[in-house]
Amino acid sequence: MTVKRLVALDMPASLEFASHVREAWNSGDAVFPIDQRLPQAAKHLLIQHFAPSAVIDATGIVTTLSNSEPIDEHDALVIATSGSTGSPKGVVHTHQSIRSLLDMSQTRLDTNTSTHWLLCLPVSHVAGFSILARSILFGNPITIFPTFETSNVIAAVKHGATHTSLVPTALQRIDPSIFHTILLGGAAAPAELPPNVTTTYGMTETFGGIAYNGRPLDGVNIRIDNDRIELRSPSLFRTYRGTNSQHSASDWYATGDNGQYQDGMLRVFGRLDDLIITGGENVWPSVVEKIVSTLPGIEQIVVRGVDDPEWGQRVVAWIVASRNIVPTLEEVRLHVKEQLPSFCAPSEVRIVEQIPMTSLGKVDAQALRKLS
Repeated sequence: MTVKRLVALDMPASLEFASHVREAWNSGDAVFPIDQRLPQAAKHLLIQHFAPSAVIDATGIVTTLSNSEPIDEHDALVIATSGSTGSPKGVVHTHQSIRSLLDMSQTRLDTNTSTHWLLCLPVSHVAGFSILARSILFGNPITIFPTFETSNVIAAVKHGATHTSLVPTALQRIDPSIFHTILLGGAAAPAELPPNVTTTYGMTETFGGIAYNGRPLDGVNIRIDNDRIELRSPSLFRTYRGTNSQHSASDWYATGDNGQYQDGMLRVFGRLDDLIITGGENVWPSVVEKIVSTLPGIEQIVVRGVDDPEWGQRVVAWIVASRNIVPTLEEVRLHVKEQLPSFCAPSEVRIVEQIPMTSLGKVDAQALRKLS
């Protein structure tokens, strides 16, 4: 029996990247896309951690590795989880879990194999890789750029692209109306969105968004256990690489998110580890962010908890403000207290030039807390 391999692709998104994925899948192998933003030392650690059989770089050179670990017969993809503070997890998806998500998404969006997608997100994350997979599995026309550039996005639309997936920071840099549909994920969405923007909720373990605009895709089940979101989905991952923790579509998966699910609508408050507990009171950052963002002059805002010897944690707001209007701490606090209990009002405001983000548009919490 031929041993199935994991092939690491150390290259940016491109037609060549797509060709290597297609070749690996045709051979029964799985792929592991490496984040191109990582320094070489970090790439090396990931390769050691996930133990692929070979690495293909941007020049096409193939390096065969010893001490590799095989994959299971139906495995197709290993994606490193983003935003983790410890050792990264390698989320293993099968051909079935990938196709299930794409089928559910296509049904909800009412797209077909002729829909032209623009890929401008990292393929080392499921939001980007899923667009590539549509082209490989369904034959969708695709325009590929390794990174987001406004001029490239406009050019792609002129050449026929009608659908894309973006993160909020990228959405702010374009006129959304140039697309038929934009899938928006990766971070909290702005309060006001045009009708052609569909917010998504999902994670690496579900191969991306399993709820669009708060409504689960057909085939996805959601329940709330003690305010915590759990779900079942045919797109659920099989396991984490290097562990024996098996999962299946029939398993209930604990997402680590807090939320409510009523009348078929999911409302997500945030990650449980983002919850701020100040003086024994619970504060959800996303709720405070949405209120503060309505103040004049607020371009971006992130709310997080900072350790405090008296209160346990204090509520801090990092704000990117316009040049003409810079909100004061008192203005922010009064605005929040008009709609929320006083303990939700930030006790500190830090005006910064930009919010540090990961490659998928999520807040880089460690870098954020270093900004004063």
